[in-house]
Amino acid sequence: MKRIALIDILRGIAILGTLGTNIWIFAHLGDLKYITTTDFSSWSNMNDILRMLVLFVFNGKLLGMLTIMFGVGMAIKYEQSIRRNKPWIGVYKWVIVFLMVEGLLHYVFVMEYDVLMSYAVTAAIIAVILKRGERAMTRALWVAGAIHLGMIALIFTSMLLGPAFSMASSPELIAIYAEGTWLEQVQNRLANFMFFRTEAIFIIPLNICLFIIGIKLMRSGAFSFTERGIAIQRKLLTWGLGLGLPLNVLTFVPGGLFDFPVRYIFAPVLALGYIGLIAFIVRKCSTWGMWKWLEKTGRMSLSCYILQNLTATAIFYGWGLGLGGNVNSVEIIGIFCMIVIGQIILANIWLAKFPYGPIEWLRKGMLQRLER
Repeated sequence: MKRIALIDILRGIAILGTLGTNIWIFAHLGDLKYITTTDFSSWSNMNDILRMLVLFVFNGKLLGMLTIMFGVGMAIKYEQSIRRNKPWIGVYKWVIVFLMVEGLLHYVFVMEYDVLMSYAVTAAIIAVILKRGERAMTRALWVAGAIHLGMIALIFTSMLLGPAFSMASSPELIAIYAEGTWLEQVQNRLANFMFFRTEAIFIIPLNICLFIIGIKLMRSGAFSFTERGIAIQRKLLTWGLGLGLPLNVLTFVPGGLFDFPVRYIFAPVLALGYIGLIAFIVRKCSTWGMWKWLEKTGRMSLSCYILQNLTATAIFYGWGLGLGGNVNSVEIIGIFCMIVIGQIILANIWLAKFPYGPIEWLRKGMLQRLER
């Protein structure tokens, strides 16, 4: 099956965009309050204004888009197994295993907020549902959506009735990332495994919804520039931006009350709008050279994901350059831009010499051996 350029472009943008959220966690030594408004200081503070503007664009939106693209990837793998007359779960189970192992290693050795392990669990659930057909997927979408919305409603209600809670990390955790060795950071992640994996478990119902949406979009032809595909892209653009933008403006309400609804409900809505918007720009400006650059970045998205986090930890944590806690928002944005540009250039240089990214090559080689 020929690769669809728009899918790789979207995947590339999504993987680079996740750093737009994570960079604030790295730069502030694991302190989660910097991706929320819980301890927002003042609208007269330029550091806070810039941080919130960047988070308005990236926080939850690009992660949502990445999750949808994982669903798209599952749909492609499923169709490949049908064409090759191979048993579906028998083939895909090794992808799930690889994703789980990769995520675990990434969690232990790089960063505690890895999302790949959560994707592996989600993929295992969706793999079973996929075999049962379209109706089963639709039911799973509604059930998982109801569970997710119910959990967010409970959290939101508790915050309305009780005092707002801070997402600020403990001084001990911040000190580990500021002054501790790399080995001490690894030991801390292992010692607090369940605590750090709370979000990865919490987002599984949302992941299920977004995976299924990705599968349905792929099957509907949403990523092709046919008449039907363009019509779907227009709907995503209209409804995703029309609903998502005003809802995500709640990002700017200080106090932390809307942090959960924005990141876990409203941001994924805007992510669909982003897909429609990017598809529109790609179609209207198809001659732009940057699409080829982003397409190649998307082709080695897993390698880029790990590399960008390794780079950020080396820049900000104490075992590296130790810039964490010593940079302002302008400098953080500058570092983010440099990492993104560096990754795009590296991906294009790599793929000019090799057919796959290093992680993608490792996965493909292992899968080919296991399938024999």
